[in-house]
Amino acid sequence: MDSQVAQRPGGLLTDSTANLDHLRLFSGSANPQLAAKVAEYLKVKEGSISLKRFADGEVRVDINESARGGDVFLVQPTSTPVNEHLMEVLILLDAFRRASARRITVVMPYYGYARQDKKLRAREPVTARLVADLLETAGADRIVSIDLHAEQIQGFFRIPVDHLYAGPILAEHFVSLGFREMDDVVVVSPDAGGVPRARALADLLKSEIAIIAKRRPEPNQVTVTEIIGDVKGKTCVMIDDMIDTGGSIVVGAEALMERGAKEVIACCTHGLFSGGAPPRLQNSCLSKVVATDTIPMTKGRQFDKLTVLPVAPLLGEAIRRIHTDESVSTLFKDWR
Repeated sequence: MDSQVAQRPGGLLTDSTANLDHLRLFSGSANPQLAAKVAEYLKVKEGSISLKRFADGEVRVDINESARGGDVFLVQPTSTPVNEHLMEVLILLDAFRRASARRITVVMPYYGYARQDKKLRAREPVTARLVADLLETAGADRIVSIDLHAEQIQGFFRIPVDHLYAGPILAEHFVSLGFREMDDVVVVSPDAGGVPRARALADLLKSEIAIIAKRRPEPNQVTVTEIIGDVKGKTCVMIDDMIDTGGSIVVGAEALMERGAKEVIACCTHGLFSGGAPPRLQNSCLSKVVATDTIPMTKGRQFDKLTVLPVAPLLGEAIRRIHTDESVSTLFKDWR
């Protein structure tokens, strides 16, 4: 069953007077549907490239038009298969650099390896930094991403990073459903690190917040130790940057229901929905799951409880502002 696809209310408008003649928009294979929507928003023609594989799996790239002197924006989230898409964007960067593009901006709505942003145990890599180094070395002049798992990843780069937030898109969705007028809504952070994100959404919905205290004995495993805040008889909106296997979100929702919550809704920016996540979320106590389309919602990721919100207007407006040297941060003056 296909998920519902919700349109963002009151979407951003492109400035028709802006000169986008030198803007070149291209897409890798990770999310071509999103790139097409961004091109439609900007009213520009998407550039043509050919991506092929040699018999042994090596990536071959052909740019089918001139990029010389162009302001190139390359749309490529590093979602599953992460290593394939990461290698692809590195090769594309090298190709555009050798094609004499004036500036190359990698539009990476989902930044893969972001969860490995610090060293927690002996002999662990900081892979998020490694990815930053690879992108810079390959030729990226600028990075655009949405809801990085850890904001300090911006500091791993020596080039500009435009960190966008999908929170306002999620907030607009819940406002359109009347959540701002309800007096029993509480926004829940699934962990202590997500409190700023939950607080920002709660401010826009004019609601209180609660926090789930938990520990992770292993990756994708979680144990709830305490819930801080009043959730009894409340409609709980859990917000996180990503949902991967769905395990921690489902465990958190069960803990909220055990403490008397009336309803639990989960929302996130990046719906990875790996492995058995779709049936796990569908069969859980969650009433709804809301995500954006930073990662393509292929048939295997869809389920009845899922609502998908578009990020193309946000990315398109950010790209337009970068190209015309306007402020990007003012898009989020009411967020954070």
